[in-house]
Amino acid sequence: MMRNRVLIAAAAGLALAGCATTSQQPAGNASTAVLSDGFSSSNPFFAESSLPFHAPPFDRIKDSDFQPALEAGMREQIVEIEGLANQSAPATFENTIIPMERSGAVLTRAAKVFNAITSANTDSTLQRVQEVEAPRLAAHSDAIYLNDKLFQRVKSIYDARESLSFNPEQKFLVELYYKNFVRAGAQLSEANKTQLRALNQEEAKLSTDFQNKLLAATKAGALVLDNAAQLEGMSEGEIAAAAEAAKSRGMTGKWVIPLQNTTQHPAQASLKNRAVRERLFIASTTRSEHGDSSDTRATIKRLAQLRADKAKLLGYPTYSAYALENQMSKTPPEALKLLTDLVPASTAKARSEAIQMQALIDSEKGGFKLAPWDWQYYSEQVRKAQYDLDESQLKPYFEIDRVLRDGVFFAANKLYGITFKERKDIPVYHPDVRVFDVTDSDGKPLALFYTDYFKRDEKSGGAWMDTFVDQSGLMGTLPVVFNVANFTKPAPGQQALLTFSDVTTMFHEFGHALHGMFSKVQYPTLGGTNVPRDFVEFPSQFNEHWALDTTVFANYAKHYHTGQPMPKALVDKIKNAKTFNQGFATTEYLAASLLDIAWHTVPPGSTQQDIDAFETAALKRFNIDMYEVPPRYRTSYFAHIWGGGYASSYYAYLWSEVIDDDAYYWFRENGGLTRANGQRFREMVLSRGGTQEVAALYRAFRGRDPSVEPLLEERGLREIPPGK
Repeated sequence: MMRNRVLIAAAAGLALAGCATTSQQPAGNASTAVLSDGFSSSNPFFAESSLPFHAPPFDRIKDSDFQPALEAGMREQIVEIEGLANQSAPATFENTIIPMERSGAVLTRAAKVFNAITSANTDSTLQRVQEVEAPRLAAHSDAIYLNDKLFQRVKSIYDARESLSFNPEQKFLVELYYKNFVRAGAQLSEANKTQLRALNQEEAKLSTDFQNKLLAATKAGALVLDNAAQLEGMSEGEIAAAAEAAKSRGMTGKWVIPLQNTTQHPAQASLKNRAVRERLFIASTTRSEHGDSSDTRATIKRLAQLRADKAKLLGYPTYSAYALENQMSKTPPEALKLLTDLVPASTAKARSEAIQMQALIDSEKGGFKLAPWDWQYYSEQVRKAQYDLDESQLKPYFEIDRVLRDGVFFAANKLYGITFKERKDIPVYHPDVRVFDVTDSDGKPLALFYTDYFKRDEKSGGAWMDTFVDQSGLMGTLPVVFNVANFTKPAPGQQALLTFSDVTTMFHEFGHALHGMFSKVQYPTLGGTNVPRDFVEFPSQFNEHWALDTTVFANYAKHYHTGQPMPKALVDKIKNAKTFNQGFATTEYLAASLLDIAWHTVPPGSTQQDIDAFETAALKRFNIDMYEVPPRYRTSYFAHIWGGGYASSYYAYLWSEVIDDDAYYWFRENGGLTRANGQRFREMVLSRGGTQEVAALYRAFRGRDPSVEPLLEERGLREIPPGK
């Protein structure tokens, strides 16, 4: 997942994402004077970091540094923007676009780190700062995008773009600026601009409220067990981790299973006690619906209403129409078509899977009908029966350090020639975080890469990638990239063993990291992962394929104790079971994606609905209302769409999957895991950022538009005839 850069977007607008300039006083020489605006020069965000790659100086950063830096950064950028907007000289690329790209250095430095820490390692102080600053940052963005003098300068350059000597990247940047200003309301009347400002500030506040409520609800909703027998079926390591989780919360004689971000929970696959599985499922699905301070439902209703009102103000029938206009799909009907076309095949496959599990329950004289909390457990039993494959057989071969070093990094080296070396001299924000130098094939420094893989209560759910510093030729900066996940942290003395799903997540997020690392663009607005949502998941999902590549898999899938490679018979079982349970996986994903679009196609002025009733009606309308297969995310904890930047865009994973599977088939047709293929992909896709329309970018790589057939084959929803 690409983490939503809420503060960057709010602070610097949809396009203003400038990095720190090199002309400022180095951090190491900063005095401790307090400037006239109250921003101390000893603040670590005052000047560009003197660390390698300008990495954040986490050994100097304190909670109390963020708010003054954000406030001072906003003031600084407004002065910069007012100066360039009020120029008497006619607007040019050099005196208008370039200064906007360079503006907001302090704000960008502070906001990038603040956004990262509040997602991965927050506390009550930072949450209070979020609540205060979110609406202010939204107002700051509006102060830029609703500045008519600035817009007129951008418009004059845009209107003359065909007659000016722009290279393709400059022309695309000018067009993007103009579109972003218009989409932000630059052409509205003053009265409507005032209304839009109020909507944006309230939406920013409520999105922050949602994130903080969900974090608290997820922590409070953890399942607490007081009898070790209730954990029967879990491994010794998992039970030890549950005991450690209880201990970290001050509980003795207890075991705690923390909630994951999705509806279903990995522990469901091994817990033998059906009543415990049900309790875990209910805790997960109702985590944010207890009528207390962490209940998200009222916040969500208001957010949906605000977005609909904003869309109407900007001239769109629904928020979805507004959100998808600048995506690959362009319109809600196009996104819906991709989703609904797959519903019949996915639900049919899910029902056939359910029949198999019910037969197993009946053969064991279970005496009950398959329920949602049974699916993970009995699908695992069916998998054992059909493929003789047990997750507990696999985990000893997926030790986290070996997967990272000999899997993720190994594949990147084979494809792109890059190498990694861990370094201990770069300060980090938490002891779990590791840092690596990334060196290009020619020996030159390429990037700095951070990993933060283990779950903790202060961390939002899920997994994501983002940057502390973006690549930019204009700014002379190289990327500082990080990956975050929520893998179960082992008890002291235990090895961190992953599920194969966790392994895939590591490859996925590293695909995003590569997109950021390989960026080779001039202007920061167009760099790295600054592409449409329904394209940004393409490089990450494409990278997942290498987790099962024969050469790569053999290099990392080795027993953590003996070092022996996974037996071929077990490897074959994994590959044979590749499409197992894909009916369930596809259906739960489609249900969540359709819920997302349903919420964001509600017309403005509609009557507020009960969330449960809305969900039920929406799923029924799309013929995906399967009791046994609930949506991957229910509305009340759907962080992607209410606080994660994927509003009306959760479908993007499937849209991108069509592209990534199609691209992977090109690799298969052309020799697979080779440096030549990797270099071509890097040069034609990964390095290009958002410097052109991404559909054209992919067409240049593939020689045609993507085909949906590889996706259907990969998910086991349709067999491709030989020769295709």
